[in-house]
Amino acid sequence: MKKRTLFILLLGFILSASGWAQNYHAIEGSPFAGSLGVSNNPASILSTPYPWDITLFSAQGTWSTNVLTLYNLSLLSFSDSSKYGINNGNYGRRVNFNYNIHLLNARIALGRTSAIAFGANLRGYGIAHTSAYNYSDTIHNIRNYLDDNQGNEPYSANFVTSSWIELFATYAHTFIDDGDHRLNVGLTLRAMRGISGAYMQFSGGTTKTVSAGGKPVYQVDGGNLRYGYSSNFDAWQNGNSTGQNLSNFLNLTQGGAAFDLGAEYLLRTQALPDPGADADDYYDYEWKIGVSLLDIGENRYKYGNQSLATTGVRNVADSILDRKFGSGGIDNLRQFKDTLSTVVGAPADLRGLYNILNPARFVINVDRPLENHFAVNANLSLNLTGSNDGKRLGVKEMNLLTVTPRWETRRWGVYLPIQYNTENQLWIGGAFKAGPLLFGIHNWGFLFSKQKMANGGGYIALIIHPGHGFGEKEDKRYGCPVIRN
Repeated sequence: MKKRTLFILLLGFILSASGWAQNYHAIEGSPFAGSLGVSNNPASILSTPYPWDITLFSAQGTWSTNVLTLYNLSLLSFSDSSKYGINNGNYGRRVNFNYNIHLLNARIALGRTSAIAFGANLRGYGIAHTSAYNYSDTIHNIRNYLDDNQGNEPYSANFVTSSWIELFATYAHTFIDDGDHRLNVGLTLRAMRGISGAYMQFSGGTTKTVSAGGKPVYQVDGGNLRYGYSSNFDAWQNGNSTGQNLSNFLNLTQGGAAFDLGAEYLLRTQALPDPGADADDYYDYEWKIGVSLLDIGENRYKYGNQSLATTGVRNVADSILDRKFGSGGIDNLRQFKDTLSTVVGAPADLRGLYNILNPARFVINVDRPLENHFAVNANLSLNLTGSNDGKRLGVKEMNLLTVTPRWETRRWGVYLPIQYNTENQLWIGGAFKAGPLLFGIHNWGFLFSKQKMANGGGYIALIIHPGHGFGEKEDKRYGCPVIRN
């Protein structure tokens, strides 16, 4: 039963909320990133020696939570004894997840000084946080919960998720190239359709103790609740075929737009070759420093029919809440809304449109080639979206600081990304490249621990380049630099 319940919960997250993000840490800053690197800096499409490349398919997912733990489960061990457990303790709960799927992303060099990229992506993000509360498996009703949570008031929680389909187009151009220095600038424009958007905000929840029949009784008092979801979910009807439901679901989506802006500065202390020299030499550098503003924009959604705003519960006994919400009589969101409206003050339907900001962020990337095909990359990502406590809603990137040593040639690559994320977690991951195939994980615990699957993620990509891109010639950018006298 636990496995089935967990599967339903995870499926619900994927269908209604979650997303996969950028997070291809292995190739951040790599001169072989090609079209896959555009999501970290649109100027990067000029810093690769290939005349073109195509990402046929890539998928990446990241998730982190302290709500539950998965036991007896890893990438190397799928067992019938696998299970999950809700974590006990008195602390704030969090869930953070994201994903992306790239379909036929392409990059084409128009020459050494300009390039374009374009493609289609499915993306999404979700984040949830609560104030500190105490949970244990001995809690069976609201009274048990309130007994164990004296001193944790006021209660608060928020959740927001956004997923979308996007078409993007990127143009990059070299503005400065004096032999020792090169400045590339790129711009990406995104046209989006918001597939799924939802949020919940709760704040100010309090309780008080009164006497009823000579016995102490909890009364829940206060707490403002507001929640909304995208109206295309209302179009999904059990009587329709899957094809008709999908058509209705997508036809009711709203449009959105976003842009990325980036620059890369390449420093060279060795002499540039003559124009007729080996083409690879043109792309050599001693340092590469990139800065970018990413995902500046938002998706728009129309409120679903059961979206609601309230001014909070008003002096309702815990036994009444147990009877109304704990009897098992609530099977859908409409029934939940109808029941909730009987215990809150001033319930009001939410109508019209609402916006959810994309995961806007400022990124700094520094790449340093070393000897014998080794290099090291550092990537700092700073979220620009504020908190979700007010009316401005937005999703956020989980990345913060990633340092990636790598050994890489055109055909092969081994990567060791070390990241510290916004959830205060230190992950050590790994990735491998073999020809067109890139495979990586964010957390080695996925392989070697049977209790880490709730925190981490991974990625896979299939990228093709022109045939001469896999030649046997040594890449000079990974050799010893020749310093000018």
